[in-house]
Amino acid sequence: MIKKAVTMSDIAKEIGVSTVTVSKALGDKDGVGSELREQIKRKANEMGYRFSGSSKNIKDDLTYSISIVVAKHFIHDASAFYWVMYRYIVELLQKQNYYGILEVISDDDESTCEMPKSVSDRKADGIIVLGQFSNSYVNALLSLEVPTVFLDFYSARSDVETVIADNFFGSYTITNYLIGLGHRRIGFIGSVNSTSSIQDRYLGYYKAHLENRIRINSSWIIEDRRADGIAFTEYNLPNELPTAFVCNCDEAAYTLVNQLRSKGLKVPDDISVVGYDNHIYSTISTPRITTIDANSYEMSSHAVDIIIKKINDNSFRCGRVLITGKLVERDSVRRLR
Repeated sequence: MIKKAVTMSDIAKEIGVSTVTVSKALGDKDGVGSELREQIKRKANEMGYRFSGSSKNIKDDLTYSISIVVAKHFIHDASAFYWVMYRYIVELLQKQNYYGILEVISDDDESTCEMPKSVSDRKADGIIVLGQFSNSYVNALLSLEVPTVFLDFYSARSDVETVIADNFFGSYTITNYLIGLGHRRIGFIGSVNSTSSIQDRYLGYYKAHLENRIRINSSWIIEDRRADGIAFTEYNLPNELPTAFVCNCDEAAYTLVNQLRSKGLKVPDDISVVGYDNHIYSTISTPRITTIDANSYEMSSHAVDIIIKKINDNSFRCGRVLITGKLVERDSVRRLR
């Protein structure tokens, strides 16, 4: 029987460290203490590990940095949802002895397909694309042939790993929740053509209506952001309002609650409101907002795990990973008779 070659992963499991740490130690790179470095080298010799240029899973010229690419309009203020995901990603990367480099892409950079500097300068081993970008920008990024993961959006490209929330099912769930409480006149706050996430959340809302044979009033489908992605601070609401609104995110729900209050309407006494994401806006609102917890930490964890695997193994593929959220009931919905 031919003896299986020992890999860095085998050594890492034996010692209880990451594969990246083993790679750094065997390559005499910074980031590993001298005592641990010697322990790893001894274990590698004991196990019969041998370097082979053709079989190494990890290249010697790794930078141990990941470029986290996000559009500027998605992190317009400190309370933006993607700041939370960025923090999760950086913390998770640190546990793998990697650094996260934030690359904020302006509208002009996106339209001209200006690539992130850390990527074009070859200072990043991989890319985590956080949030929606145009097809042309996506194609330009992928043409660089750097390991890449899409997080919280997907495109028509099937050749890239993607981690997304199950937005369709989450919105379907929360819309059915309203229907189960007697609501039949339900609006939707969200610019449907803005992102794949909002579109999927609208489709979940639509399916719940379809299954329950409830007609959707088109005047209750309300835009929540400009064409450049900047959120409105007030919505163009019709004179005749529904009994409830499904909002594409908690920030939109928070904005709606405040706008309704300014018009003398109470939530949930007059109108019920639900959100999505379980972000800070859902808890600072008065009343606190019923929402879907999108499980952003698990999404971030999967994205980091995938990008490290792709760097270590060029042939690694997992396709699309779907993360299921859960309903969080709070105080912004009332039962109708």
